[in-house]
Amino acid sequence: MTLRRFIIERDIPKVGTFERAQLRGAAAKSNEVLDQLAPDIQWVESYVADDKTFCVYLAKDENVIRKHADISGFPATKITEVKKMIDPTTAAS
Repeated sequence: MTLRRFIIERDIPKVGTFERAQLRGAAAKSNEVLDQLAPDIQWVESYVADDKTFCVYLAKDENVIRKHADISGFPATKITEVKKMIDPTTAAS
């Protein structure tokens, strides 16, 4: 099975003010749910802003991302599949 790359936008008020311990707890809860849903989903990384997080996931489909959101309690406000990736080296190729 090939996992596809997704960006998940999560509206979480004041998440940018969370202390390290709060973020650690959120990561632990997410990992617990990911273990239940494996191998259909994998968390790559997340970016924390003021009132949102932007998470990069590898997943079988959007449904498993929504299931993760439902079980973990972390909203999946917007899910976008990544179709292609570019970086500065793309200009040279």
